[in-house]
Amino acid sequence: MDWYSRYVLAWTLSNTLDVYFCADGLEKSLSSTKPEIFNTDQGSQFTSSEFTKLLLDNDVKISMDSKGRAIGDIFIERLWH
Repeated sequence: MDWYSRYVLAWTLSNTLDVYFCADGLEKSLSSTKPEIFNTDQGSQFTSSEFTKLLLDNDVKISMDSKGRAIGDIFIERLWH
């Protein structure tokens, strides 16, 4: 989701949050647009070398919320509300 426009760039659905599922969703979004900054929480799927390599290979800066930040996913939570 683009935080400025609140536009959904890509989405996938899985009952796990493994790195391959998340990387697939990232690849789908990068095929249509390339953000300057990509923000996530510090989950292991987002800090993995596979996921961060996709961002770095596309010259996207990585931003991560601090641990315990309760409102980090507020836009996604509102989307699914």
